[in-house]
Amino acid sequence: MANVGIISLGHYLPERRLTNADLAKMVETSDEWITSRTGIKERRIAGTKEKTSDMAIGAAREALEKSGLDPAKVELIIVATISPDSNFPSMACLVQKAIGAKKATAFDISAACSGFLYALTTAKQFIQSGFCKNALVIASEKISNLIDWNDRSTCVLFGDGAGACLLGTVRAPRGVISEYLHAQGQFGDLMTVKTAERHPLDQHKKETHLPYVVMQGQELFKVAVNSMAEAVQIAAKKAKIKLSDIDWVVPHQANDRIISAVAKKLNFPKEKIFVNIDKYGNMSAASIAVALYEAVEQQKIKKGDHVVLVAFGAGLVSAANVVRW
Repeated sequence: MANVGIISLGHYLPERRLTNADLAKMVETSDEWITSRTGIKERRIAGTKEKTSDMAIGAAREALEKSGLDPAKVELIIVATISPDSNFPSMACLVQKAIGAKKATAFDISAACSGFLYALTTAKQFIQSGFCKNALVIASEKISNLIDWNDRSTCVLFGDGAGACLLGTVRAPRGVISEYLHAQGQFGDLMTVKTAERHPLDQHKKETHLPYVVMQGQELFKVAVNSMAEAVQIAAKKAKIKLSDIDWVVPHQANDRIISAVAKKLNFPKEKIFVNIDKYGNMSAASIAVALYEAVEQQKIKKGDHVVLVAFGAGLVSAANVVRW
């Protein structure tokens, strides 16, 4: 089979920064309380006219610009999101239209915070099967639309943004050399989006209730740590490398305490784990995509490095990929 690797990366971040001090004016909290429990100092919040698709398009355009690939030659577009502009058309189709990728197959994936890795693995299979020669994989989230801004247990955690990568064939030993996807639906109620009962044909119901995220933090913490640690171990074993061979781990940026607990469970040095949660909070599927972009831009990840991408998310779902850079 062909070796499939990451050709280029792109990202998009809204300009507005919402700091912990800003949140302290909205709910009963403080910078010390948020930082000590999550590691987050600020997060980006999309404007009212800034849509999930806008961010996806911005990240896609940067990835294509860095690759030099003509958008008309893009053959597959997959967008990972749980916060689309609407139920349809898909975000992928909106991206296709905006960038002029008229020949591309396009669809979305919903796997919450693991979405980018689910999309990455899916795109790899399409390329290896011969269905296409390249794929644009994007993760874009406007999670701020799903937050109850009166609930300090959740509103302090999340932010908006997007990341993208262009996948294509590469020369060995480079490429995405292993993958692991897992689901544990029995834990689905630990993190979910609550919606009001809807009666679409009831014309007399005037109130509109927006959906919002609810989570059971303590229980979720335990499952998250175990799931991510197990995902790293399994993906490394499938790649036929030892944990000591890993140069960098780029994890989902949900909570710095979770990241530290995973490092401890794996007996893996925290200094080899890339963390940027302090700047962006939890951007769901976009977290790993943006973190990977920054790790490469900061030249922390270098040619030949073994990089493990690992995530867990609502569902519950977990995922990991080993990439030889």
